[in-house]
Amino acid sequence: MRVRDSGILLALFVLVVALSLATQTFLTQGNLVNLLDQAVIVGLLTCGITLCMICGVFDLSASAVLAVSAVVGVLAARGGGVALGFGAAVLAGALLGAVNGAAVVLLRVHSFIVTLALSIVYRGLALVITAGAIVYPDPARLTEFQSLSWPTALGGVTVPSLLLLAVSAVTSLVLWRTTLGRRVYAVGGNPEAARLSGIRVGPVRIVVFTISGVCAALAGLVLAARGGSAQASMGTLLELSAIAAAVIGGTSILGGEGAIWRGMIGVLILTLIGNGFNLLGWDTTYRPIVEGLLILAAVGTDYALRHRKE
Repeated sequence: MRVRDSGILLALFVLVVALSLATQTFLTQGNLVNLLDQAVIVGLLTCGITLCMICGVFDLSASAVLAVSAVVGVLAARGGGVALGFGAAVLAGALLGAVNGAAVVLLRVHSFIVTLALSIVYRGLALVITAGAIVYPDPARLTEFQSLSWPTALGGVTVPSLLLLAVSAVTSLVLWRTTLGRRVYAVGGNPEAARLSGIRVGPVRIVVFTISGVCAALAGLVLAARGGSAQASMGTLLELSAIAAAVIGGTSILGGEGAIWRGMIGVLILTLIGNGFNLLGWDTTYRPIVEGLLILAAVGTDYALRHRKE
């Protein structure tokens, strides 16, 4: 096992042991189910953003795509049923993600700048669609719409938690077992070498942005189902938490290295830190400091390991 892999697993193990010994409630079923549920939104975003980072691009519009998709889903559910609403939200996320990818490929500007600009556009689009108001499903369909956030018979594990497990499994299979996955790694590692070997770099980047858009849309649906509503400001800056989780998990910011499971470990570490602050009664003012130091340590480790290989 590589140093990067063993390091993040050790960090997760230490956190679990420390919280288990420090509190009597950490290992209770209720808290563990709650932990999984808290990890869902950032986890879904992390699945898509990890794919983008491995491919050598960044998606800073994920939370804005989340908001637009959620708004579209609620409005479509109001007019044509919950199934139509869910489908419309996913389609909207895929479309906006594809627009991100096409803009990056055609403009040949760094994805950081392009997706940052488009995130502002998408937030504005959400404001236009909602007229700045909160939108709700039809009252007769509210219960059905919120079923996406319900607990299941599996020990109370929620539907969103199962959704995260499914999405992480599918995206992992895409990376590990498909030609697309191999091309994603190749493009992220060295786009020019990938191009010379016959890989169409542009379409690969468009595909990973599209997948990221779908993941953001699913996260938006979960948030909307939990609250029974959607608005233009929902999910603001959550893509930064997702990027942080991916980096903490060992996905390289330079592209070409990473894995979905590592990103999920990063999500769990961030979630455990928040849970620990709550269970121990610590001042949450200091939580961002701890998370920031973790990100800095992860980036420093990535830099050191890359230079050791050279």
